Parts: sequence; structure tokens; C-alpha cells
Amino acid sequence: MYKRIIHTKPQASVILIRFMVGLVFLSEGIQKFLFPLKLGTGRFTKIGLPAPEFFGPFVGSMEIVCGLCILAGIFTRLAAVPLIIIMLVAIAATKSVVFQNEGFWEMMHGSRTDWAMLLGSIFLLIKGGGKWSVDYKLLNS
Repeated sequence: MYKRIIHTKPQASVILIRFMVGLVFLSEGIQKFLFPLKLGTGRFTKIGLPAPEFFGPFVGSMEIVCGLCILAGIFTRLAAVPLIIIMLVAIAATKSVVFQNEGFWEMMHGSRTDWAMLLGSIFLLIKGGGKWSVDYKLLNS
């Protein structure tokens, strides 16, 4: 089971997607604590998510931990799962309102980063951490 989770192909180019996804989520997670009214609990309250006092810090913590795991390439597939869930909830909670009020193209424009993070996370779930990852080193040591 352990080897299935960390199994990865020796493709070196995966590191580019890991850096993109990992750095964005790490940064966003930190900002949820630095600017809680704008990006954390306050934002979650504004968009109507339940228990924002819990989910603001929880999501921020998950983004930090999973972002760091993806940057290091340790348990990459496992770390991608919560990030996929976060992005699906973010798109559903925020972009559906934009779609209803402002239309398809405004929604697409406003969600470009969301789609990039969702698809990047799905890519990492499928491919794993790549050649330059802790996962690869653990599997091949």
C-alpha cells in the first residue's frame, strides 16, 4: 500500500508542476493566517461557508502542509487529494455566483488560477512527484 501511494515515474519535468502548485498553495495558506478577515475566516463568512471560524484556519493549514509536501515531493499523491477538494469547493462556492450574475466568460476569467490549481493537483495525483522528489528517492533506495 505504501509503495502504491509514493510510486512515481522518473519524469523530471513534473517538478515544474510541483513548484507551481506547491508555491501557490503554500502562499495562499500563509495568507489565510496573515489576512484572516480578507482571505481566511472573513472570506469564508462572506461567501457563506459553514463554520468559517473552523474552516478558515483548517483550510489554511491544509494548504500550507500539502503545499510543502508537494514542494518536497513527499507523499505527493496523498497531498494532492485535499487540494483537489479545496479547489472544487472554491470553484463551486465562488464561481457559480459569478456565472449566475456576470456570465460564462467573466466566470472563466475569474477562475483561471482555480482551474490551473485544480488541474495541476489532478496531474500530481495521477503522476506522483517525479524524478526529483522524496517519493522517488524513497522508492528507489
